[in-house]
Amino acid sequence: MTIPAFRDQRELPDDDGYFSGLRADARPSWDNPSMPSWPESQEQQQYGQQQYAQPQYGQPYATPDNYPRGEFAEVSMTDATGWKAGTGVPVQDERPPGESTSGNRLFTVLLFFSGLGTSIALWLFNTQPGAISNTATMMIAAGRVTGLIGGYLLFIQLLMMSRVSWLEEWVGSRDLLRWHRWLGTSLLTFVVAHVVFIVYGYALTAGTGVVEQGWTVITTFPEMISATIATGLLVFISMISIRAVRSVLNYELWHLIHLTSYGILLLGYGHQIAAGADMNGRFASVFWPALGCITIAALFWGRVVEPLWLNSRHRFTVAEVVGEGANTFSIYIEGKRLDKLPVQAGQFMRWRFLTANGWWQSHPFSLSAAPNPKWLRLTVTIAGGHTRKLATMRPGTPIWAEGPFGTFTAERRTRRRALLIAGGSGIAPIRALLEDMPADTIVIYRASRPDELVFRTELEELAEERDAWVRYIVGGRNDPGPRRLFTPEGLRGLVPDVNRRDVYLCGPPGLVNAAVDTLKELDVPDSQLHLDPFEF
Repeated sequence: MTIPAFRDQRELPDDDGYFSGLRADARPSWDNPSMPSWPESQEQQQYGQQQYAQPQYGQPYATPDNYPRGEFAEVSMTDATGWKAGTGVPVQDERPPGESTSGNRLFTVLLFFSGLGTSIALWLFNTQPGAISNTATMMIAAGRVTGLIGGYLLFIQLLMMSRVSWLEEWVGSRDLLRWHRWLGTSLLTFVVAHVVFIVYGYALTAGTGVVEQGWTVITTFPEMISATIATGLLVFISMISIRAVRSVLNYELWHLIHLTSYGILLLGYGHQIAAGADMNGRFASVFWPALGCITIAALFWGRVVEPLWLNSRHRFTVAEVVGEGANTFSIYIEGKRLDKLPVQAGQFMRWRFLTANGWWQSHPFSLSAAPNPKWLRLTVTIAGGHTRKLATMRPGTPIWAEGPFGTFTAERRTRRRALLIAGGSGIAPIRALLEDMPADTIVIYRASRPDELVFRTELEELAEERDAWVRYIVGGRNDPGPRRLFTPEGLRGLVPDVNRRDVYLCGPPGLVNAAVDTLKELDVPDSQLHLDPFEF
């Protein structure tokens, strides 16, 4: 079976005539004397003359004689000829779609703090006036409050891990990941504080030592052994989640250990019910069970029901594996009713390839082409044993998928112009996003060597069709061009109106962090930054 190339799959909007004068044969020069230029050199000319045709699924693309919409601006720091921002002619475009969802994050934060305030208020309603009269009762009260906060954070943590689609669409995977990490640290802090305050308060009341009282609490209070195990699991998971420790663990082992956090809920909830005096009040007896039911229902729906429905409906299989360049290959995926798959360009899914040695591993991969009714495409850079084995898969290999996830989509755009920045394998979602972006989009593609550039032909053809422009920044991190890229002068030199654009960033953490720092210096608001960093 031959699947046509991407350009035959999607209808592109007609040119409205405005950008026809900005094509390659009529490129104006930069005329801003305040910005240092990117001078031309022989290296740039050499790179610009090389051709990098990429093998395609089904039928190879013909390599064009030139790349009218792409330009190298790498080590040689070429003169920034080509499309020029700020021409003074208004861009005709629809209202940016992201404006309608810009309040989701604020509403979610307010909802979180409302629930947190409710959990603390329940303790206030259940505490008699004058109950706190000395140091011992103050410590016990502090222990109860921190315990309630810890219990609430545990439920929210698990809710954010549920992968339920409505939460992913409402908030987005990146914000959920950030909040999950921040709340994980807070959860550990409040649980440890709960233990310390309670044991110390009871020790003062009984007139015994802290260690002795701690042993008494563990061995005599109901459900305390399970609570102790839950606390130990929480401390252990927190330790392996430290960035330095996580970096030395492979993804599969880290993820497997992280799943034990479900056990914390089961072990800790019994302790809360049996020993939590603030769990049984008039309102608390409704609030806490309701919160628990919502969390468990979301986990069951997101982890079981939605994946079963997705895979029974679409029945994904490997169609073909195609090499793309140095250590990079694409996996083309077939399935049933792909036109009904609710995935957008820029999103990712968790893919489990059911091979003899890979069925137990699930990895997140972004689409590298906008979805169409005939096939999906993932593009993978070899980074270990698992990804290396994926390159040898045979057509027909069954796939188990979950998702889609993420808000790294054109629908989150809040401005009428966009800048897409990719590094390394981060070009996969950026390449897909370009199909959904408006005219006037600029793509900056960072790579170490020219042979690492993948999808160059596709990028050039898409840029020509969509009135977009591509800039290649190629070279080592200490070469002049790449060093200049993420400086205020260098980035503004390539994109003078950068602070009036939505900026989509995808690449290694170092590239993302450097770009974000530079964009902050250029007064790009957080609302215009869309990140999809390579982290787990």
